[in-house]
Amino acid sequence: MKFLNSGKVKDIYDVDEKTILFKFSDRVSAYDVKFNQDIPKKGEVLCKFAEFWFNKLSVANHFVRRESDTEIVVKKMKMLPIECVVRGYFYGSLANRWKNGKVTVSEETDTTLAAKLPKPIFDPSTKSEHDISIDKAKALEMNLVTEEQYDWLEKTSIEIYKKMAEIAAGVGFILADLKLEFGILDGKITLGDSIGPDEYRLWPKDSYEAGKIQEAYDKQLLRDWLAANGYQKQFDDARNAGKEPVAPDIPEEIITKMTQRYVISYEKLTGDTL
Repeated sequence: MKFLNSGKVKDIYDVDEKTILFKFSDRVSAYDVKFNQDIPKKGEVLCKFAEFWFNKLSVANHFVRRESDTEIVVKKMKMLPIECVVRGYFYGSLANRWKNGKVTVSEETDTTLAAKLPKPIFDPSTKSEHDISIDKAKALEMNLVTEEQYDWLEKTSIEIYKKMAEIAAGVGFILADLKLEFGILDGKITLGDSIGPDEYRLWPKDSYEAGKIQEAYDKQLLRDWLAANGYQKQFDDARNAGKEPVAPDIPEEIITKMTQRYVISYEKLTGDTL
């Protein structure tokens, strides 16, 4: 197989004229910074979660088969240049943008950190090294998608979120938000990329409490540690100065906890064991 490129988490290989292979690694990134340490079992969890969710969801997707514990084969397609984010809770960049006056929310929205939104909202962004949140008008102005495509993506992304949230709730988790990617395959919009704890926030229901930082069973655990120790600000300051942020060493405790929580979430959601 011919190596095509390497992303933050997975390496991509050409299989044949119709398919490519995703090889999931144990690499981790946060705030658009790649770290030197690996998170053991992460690649296997992401790979098997991708298979699980693609098989669970009724929307057309590009999944073909799982090749190994860390590899899946998917159909080639032309990816749409938009990340389809659905938010069910007032958290993450939505809360930060609201606090900084960069976004408005409906009057009935409880702006307590981690409060449940009145209904899931579509909050897309651009696909770039540093994603930029956009609305429908901006997406159309930038020619990212057509109006018909945008409306379909909004409706379908929210439907997928609701289905995944229902499955998560059934095993004691809250799906706070979700990022999806789509492409064009045989003339139709098709779900692509992968779906796992690098693409959503997952909280245990039994410890959930609005107004507090939530217990993360996803990559947020690393983000929270970075923010609490001032690294997020260091990253921003470095970029503002035209420099590349330097990744700190992740404490072994955080690495171990991330592995444990990735595995626990996988086993609870799928009923499978690693």
